[in-house]
Amino acid sequence: MEFFRIKRDIPFMRHALVFNLVSLVTFLAAVFFLFSRGLHLSVEFTGGTLMEVSYTHPADLNGVRGAVEALGLKDLQVQNFGTARDVLIRLPVQKGVSSAQQSEQVMTALKAADASAAMRRTEFVGPQVGDELATDGLKALASVVIGIMLYLAIRFEWKFAVAAIIANLHDVIIILGFFAFFQWEFSLPVLAAVLAVLGYSVNESVVIFDRIRENFRRYRKMNTVQIIDSSITSTISRTIITHGCTQLMVLSMLLFGGATLHYFALALTIGICFGIYSSVFVAAAIAMWLGIQREDLIKGGTKKDGDPNDPNAGATV
Repeated sequence: MEFFRIKRDIPFMRHALVFNLVSLVTFLAAVFFLFSRGLHLSVEFTGGTLMEVSYTHPADLNGVRGAVEALGLKDLQVQNFGTARDVLIRLPVQKGVSSAQQSEQVMTALKAADASAAMRRTEFVGPQVGDELATDGLKALASVVIGIMLYLAIRFEWKFAVAAIIANLHDVIIILGFFAFFQWEFSLPVLAAVLAVLGYSVNESVVIFDRIRENFRRYRKMNTVQIIDSSITSTISRTIITHGCTQLMVLSMLLFGGATLHYFALALTIGICFGIYSSVFVAAAIAMWLGIQREDLIKGGTKKDGDPNDPNAGATV
């Protein structure tokens, strides 16, 4: 399905060097902020107090969050747990205040706001649990990267695999750079969004790479730059439909999902925008600079396959 069809190929690769220099500067800035400021890790990674509170009626999450923040507690997480009447509260570690004292202060504030609030359980999540979560997250990220490289190397060619991984890691580092620069809270949902962006971004790269391979077989007299430009141009309509629909859903979470989904949706929004950019200007350009050519993708192909209506088809490789 297409909204429109562009008859003349857009010369994307003519400006590839400029766009990749911009990407390099953005990437280096993200790395700088990651090392200089670091990520503002949530309770899951740093440890803290976990409370489960129940109400006799559906809980007002904004009211619960406001009552707790009035105590001077920041970076807390408030969400429903099980039913609309049960609330899970994650509190960061406070210097000089024990977990029992912290939970007692919170319950006093909650009961003052709503007398039906009742404590179900409270427990302390130690930093060692956070270290384990961070390690498991890095393992998950490494597994995704290795899996993507193997998939692209088998389906296409190693030059495409290298180009796609560089482009995808470019997206991930830039997302982390945003969170480091603005000191947004980095939680498990945000980590899930980063992993989702990896798969989402590589999907766009695969679509473009598949069209490049198809056009190498179809247009025999075009050079590599022309093939890449034609492939990207022919997938623009599909890109607008796919990413537009996805962004509408993510935007609804960003605007109406509340504080629980805010940073998750924000990470996805950044990833979608940079995923389109990297697939077009980073992945395709790197594959071009690595010297991708027709012989890399057509091994053992026939000499006459191609579009019979194309005046460039039928030429020998």
